[in-house]
Amino acid sequence: MLLSSLRRLLPVALLLAATACSAPRSIIHSGKVTPQGQFKAGGNLGFNVGTASVGKITGAAKDLVTQALNRDTIRYEEGLDKVQSAALAYVLDPTVATSDLYVRYGLLKRVDVGYKYSFGAHSFDAMYQFMGPLGTPEKPQGQSGDMYGSVGVQFSTQKAKLPSIPFLEDTEKLLGFTARRVDVLVPLVFSTSFGPEEQVGNVSYGLVYSRTFLKYGFQPGKIFNYIPGSNRVTDRIPNLLERRSYGAIGGFVNLKLGYRYAYFLPALAIYYQNFGTYKILNNKETRLKGLTVIPTMGLQFRIPAGKNR
Repeated sequence: MLLSSLRRLLPVALLLAATACSAPRSIIHSGKVTPQGQFKAGGNLGFNVGTASVGKITGAAKDLVTQALNRDTIRYEEGLDKVQSAALAYVLDPTVATSDLYVRYGLLKRVDVGYKYSFGAHSFDAMYQFMGPLGTPEKPQGQSGDMYGSVGVQFSTQKAKLPSIPFLEDTEKLLGFTARRVDVLVPLVFSTSFGPEEQVGNVSYGLVYSRTFLKYGFQPGKIFNYIPGSNRVTDRIPNLLERRSYGAIGGFVNLKLGYRYAYFLPALAIYYQNFGTYKILNNKETRLKGLTVIPTMGLQFRIPAGKNR
């Protein structure tokens, strides 16, 4: 049952993942960790909607990139500032479809660990349960309505790529844009059980803090400055390599609905972040900030095993 359901989910996940990859920031955790010796597995589909990237792609910027690609020598002009800003915005806060597959294991009585693959981003995390009973649906220690609480940390790494749409693909070639990011996410999760030991599911909610460490660069091989009022170019625009970090705070709510072995999980997370100021080519700077809204829906399967089955 588990394998066949995952096979049906995988082609859809692959289709969405072809659009872009993004570090996973949706929160589907419950306040109750995976019981010791047991597994959970599943997948999520959703959208990462970033206000910082919405509206960055203007018609003028598209035309500039399209025309510049066909030239041997390109004069640096103000429009390229907006092109670079759009590229950074989509790496920091993309508006893309998202998908992931994951597995979790109950390592200790109050600790579980997990791995998540987001089709380009790899994530490892651990959660510690500090509140609530430690039973299972097979051997309950609690009852319906019990409160659970947990806190954890997630570490993600990825080579950040721009979405596979013509304007941004051309921008990557024109500016020689590359980026790599590492994300650390710390969720604080509370949940209320539906049925004993979340047998029927739960409602979860809480706060989350994330910190992103970004390394990015531009290598504009054929872009030059020029003498104002003439067509004469001067020096070649030098390469740029920078490191930045920024924090984000958010809140989330999710539902888990099902029975014992299979559950449906709709979730919503909202973040606010001030990305700060970023250096771009030709000694220029751009400033970015905005909200990120992440709705998701997923399937989760519980695999009873071990002495607590």
